[in-house]
Amino acid sequence: MTPGPGTGRSATLLLVFASIAVAFAAADTYVVVLALPDMMATSKIPINELQRAAPIISGFLLGYVAMLPLMGRIADLRGRVPVLVMALVVFSIGSLVTAVAYDLPSMVTGRFLQGVGGGGLVPATLALVADIYPAQRRGIPLGIVSGVQELGSVLGPLFGAVVLAFATWQFIFVINLVVGLLLALAIRAAAGRGAMDSPEGPVARGFPDLLGILALLVALTAAALVVVRPGALLRDVTWGRLFIPYLGDGRWLTPIGVIAIGAALVLLARCLFARRPLVDLRAWFGHLREADLVGAVLLAIVLGGIILAFATADPEVQVFSEQGPWFLLGSAVAAAAFVVHVRRAAHPLIPRGALTQVPAWGSMVVSFFIGAALIAALIDIPIFARTTIYRDSQLAAALVLVRFLIALPVGAVLGGYLIRRFSAGVVTAVGMFAAAGGFVLMAQWDEDTLRHWPVNLTLLLTGFGFGLALAPVNAALLASTEDSVHGVASALVVVARMVGMLVGISALTTIGLRRFFDANVTCLEDHTNRYGYCGTQAALAQEHTVFLGAAVCAVMAALLALLLFRGARTKGIPAGELLRSGG
Repeated sequence: MTPGPGTGRSATLLLVFASIAVAFAAADTYVVVLALPDMMATSKIPINELQRAAPIISGFLLGYVAMLPLMGRIADLRGRVPVLVMALVVFSIGSLVTAVAYDLPSMVTGRFLQGVGGGGLVPATLALVADIYPAQRRGIPLGIVSGVQELGSVLGPLFGAVVLAFATWQFIFVINLVVGLLLALAIRAAAGRGAMDSPEGPVARGFPDLLGILALLVALTAAALVVVRPGALLRDVTWGRLFIPYLGDGRWLTPIGVIAIGAALVLLARCLFARRPLVDLRAWFGHLREADLVGAVLLAIVLGGIILAFATADPEVQVFSEQGPWFLLGSAVAAAAFVVHVRRAAHPLIPRGALTQVPAWGSMVVSFFIGAALIAALIDIPIFARTTIYRDSQLAAALVLVRFLIALPVGAVLGGYLIRRFSAGVVTAVGMFAAAGGFVLMAQWDEDTLRHWPVNLTLLLTGFGFGLALAPVNAALLASTEDSVHGVASALVVVARMVGMLVGISALTTIGLRRFFDANVTCLEDHTNRYGYCGTQAALAQEHTVFLGAAVCAVMAALLALLLFRGARTKGIPAGELLRSGG
């Protein structure tokens, strides 16, 4: 690991920029929820074939989740600041690709790159906090990082709604591009000279690779022409030939496309073999091997199969897609190979014996159910608002979550201090029982509930309950694992929660939609469908079912925490350490 980033004002600024980056990446997970119809129109997907657009969301999740364990390990080997900067650059490249995308494959590619970059930010930032602050002073900064990660997920749809109120969907990713690059520059500047050095020695300094710079400029210019296809050039007798495909109708099979690909290959070669490359890919590949790239790929296949099985499903008729059993079979085979690899590898991604204690693996099980319940709040509360009193305003519906948003970080910080007096299982259970109670109250909401002030108490209670459970789950993990594996273990807790969110939204939405259809048929048989009465009542029945399902998931998390966290010795851990994994 590189030398610490220092202390004082520069260290504080570094943490502020890194925390903003984590929040921004978390927001991007669901920023496309409201923009999806417009993105489908751009890629020429009919609005009644929503399931075909699922990879736009699942592509980001795949890159984000699959990279978390690997990037956490690389941050230990390469250093926090280099990983943060590189992750933001990859995130920005993905944002650029998405902004100029003209079809589904290009959109999914951009979203995947955004996910890869976002997945690298989380573990590096969490480890950065431990580098900057001593254990007794980490409470507030770790609480802030833990809170902003959750706030980002909630603010994603809100951010998308604000942008869409004034501009097209492409501007969402243009903003991401600009913010990502500015944060990369800010983090590097705040870290100071030497922060980008490798553990093997300082980065070679001197005159930059001119050929690499030239290849980069040619590749960017040619790629921009491939995507934009300026009308003046297309109509020109001479320049128009650059856009005529050699074969079929693919844009990249044109002369200008071949120029872009050729320049990119030259740039890749320079980054691999030049004395002072723009990006030292040789060093990064070395760190990938040292971090157990084989194990990371196997784990990525496991997670990717689960994500694709559920994220590509049509929730109206299935919990997972028609190809879901094959995806899950692939995950099972990769999981078996990963177990064998961990047992045989000299330095596996997850060291042998790291997660053998019950509270260690139990924290991941509990985190899974927390994620399954949490996603219902993030997605279905705004949907309920759109169904009832905010039918014509996406922004107003998203703002309903603000009350939930306010309470969550308050609960997160308080949970970190309560664990000093009470067991992790008890504090987690109290938080999740409170969240379950909030969901039960939501299941009683009617068309006019959001107009009355008691709804604020329900939202505050639910958000506070989720926040209260964050620190104890992390405490159980940290108390049951060695210091040398805290980075990877913390990443796995976040992975478990995100997989829980994905499985939860797929299962709960499918069950809710079945309730919608049943309620709609029953209503039409008993009433005259005036002013869309039956449709509204069926939609309310659907949301009530989802909220009750989320309550069940929250209760499961509470009961499992009481059972699995009994052996976790957390009372002696400093409050700051309890929030370290940010999940």
